[in-house]
Amino acid sequence: MVTEGVSVIAFHLIIVAYGFWLPNDPRGSWSDVVRSWELLKFGPATKVNDSRNYAKDRHDVALRRSAKQALKYPPVRFNEGQRNAIADGFARACGEGAYRCRACCIGFDHAHLVFDTHPREITVMAGHLKSHATRELTHRAMHPLANFTGKRGGFPTPWSEGCWKVFLDTAAQLHAAITYVQRHPRKEGLADQRWEFVGYNSLALQVGNHLRNS
Repeated sequence: MVTEGVSVIAFHLIIVAYGFWLPNDPRGSWSDVVRSWELLKFGPATKVNDSRNYAKDRHDVALRRSAKQALKYPPVRFNEGQRNAIADGFARACGEGAYRCRACCIGFDHAHLVFDTHPREITVMAGHLKSHATRELTHRAMHPLANFTGKRGGFPTPWSEGCWKVFLDTAAQLHAAITYVQRHPRKEGLADQRWEFVGYNSLALQVGNHLRNS
């Protein structure tokens, strides 16, 4: 995949649960996007390595609060059983779409995934992942909004619209993204996660070994 003359080797995808307001994708490098995410999720106490005031970005607290006041349903929070169901849904989508996932973290209200490039648009892949995760939650009678009725008469979606995505075009960026996602459960107070559909033992390890030996 080539984007604006740069060969992209992978991408980092963030999808969030209903009730977590997600602004438009920030622009910049992988580290810029992660800094923006850290501020959005954990607040302005997050340390960054430059002098820019990220607290003035458009995804500030007042906007997030006003967005939550407009919610039709309670904000979704996934418990352990629901996270396991979501993982199985992701696995089905990866199998159907032949998506090669390098890392995945499923938190209380969002998920981080790192994928190799794919012919499908990232937003289409995100919708595919959400759809299968929702089906699995419904099949297991674990849908977090099962007590509510959506627009089409079924359960409302447990996901927010859209996603965040950032392209990775170097081995170093890929390794950083994989490491970030693998360590992310600890930020949520969760145990480390290992999912069977994630390809830990191929490119991820090769990239890490290459960087350590270079």
